[in-house]
Amino acid sequence: QHRNNNQRRRSGRNKIFTTNNTRIFQMSIWNRVIFFVAFLFLVGRLNASIGDSNPLYRSCLEQCEETGCIGDRCFQDCLSSDIGSNNGSESVQKPFYMQLIQWDCQRECRHHCMLERERDNEMLGLGPVKYHGKWPFRRVLWIQEPMSVVFSVCNLAMHYLGWISFFSLLYTKLPLRPKDRKPYYEYSLLWHAYAILAMNSWFWSAVFHMRDLDLTEKLDYSSVVALLGFSLIVAILRTFSVRDEASRVMVAAPLIAFVTTHILYLNFYKFDYGLNMKVCLSMGVAQLLLWAIWGGLSRHPSRGKLLIVVVGTSLAMLLEIYDFPPYKGYIDAHALWHATTIPLTYLWWSFIKDDAQFRTSNLTKKVK
Repeated sequence: QHRNNNQRRRSGRNKIFTTNNTRIFQMSIWNRVIFFVAFLFLVGRLNASIGDSNPLYRSCLEQCEETGCIGDRCFQDCLSSDIGSNNGSESVQKPFYMQLIQWDCQRECRHHCMLERERDNEMLGLGPVKYHGKWPFRRVLWIQEPMSVVFSVCNLAMHYLGWISFFSLLYTKLPLRPKDRKPYYEYSLLWHAYAILAMNSWFWSAVFHMRDLDLTEKLDYSSVVALLGFSLIVAILRTFSVRDEASRVMVAAPLIAFVTTHILYLNFYKFDYGLNMKVCLSMGVAQLLLWAIWGGLSRHPSRGKLLIVVVGTSLAMLLEIYDFPPYKGYIDAHALWHATTIPLTYLWWSFIKDDAQFRTSNLTKKVK
């Protein structure tokens, strides 16, 4: 019995020792994982601003802000400030549009010092780097990202033309209800609201890429969130054929509340880029899955167009994830993302018009 007790004690000690070793080993693994993630995060943050941490860039910036010049080139925005007055220069009144877009001495110096450093990097065979978290773009006049502006305006135009042709189809080519002269198509008002939100989103996209300010950035991001949220609502209502108003309100209310809360959070509490990306991707992927499943299962005559839009949009979203520097200082991944959505927008509105014809045809047959 005495031997049995000793064996039990030794067994218990071994179990405790083994458990402690296991816990220590697990803690060691977790510490390494946490350290590795923190290291990657730190490296990412350092790489994101490697350009503006360059001593040559900082020296150029200090000289420009003190003298208003880089080499033989001087800037009106600096000469019209107190910096210029220190050198005996006369104050120069900036044009109204330059005051409106807030190009000041510091921003002019940042832009041109960045271009100076990029020329040096190119001569040394080095690739572009980010400055203040953004890739270096070459301005056209006072437009910061000219190609993104052009593609945003093209998307705005495509949505406008699609909406006008949809409106014309409903009220001039398809039959209307004899009682109230309204379209038979049950989702017409939803698509009208969608068109307005889409055009609003692309308008602020063009403004933001034209001039990157806190206000234009918040308006751009808020408009995108509103558009994605409403698009998800439309996708749910159409794919599940929700027609009565009470059910529509039950579906839309929580999503509208969520989108509104998120927009208020971004604008008045914390502008969290990571959180906003997760929210936008979640809403975007959710509606693409809904349309893809519905298009695959339904016998809709234009499901081919729908599936092309879904697949094309899914592939185009990779451009938002895979970030690369702008080619020749003008076209980057984000600009290409805007370019790919132009033909997809045309095809999307073509599907919407086909859906209106399909539903109107089915409903008028039932009435007859």
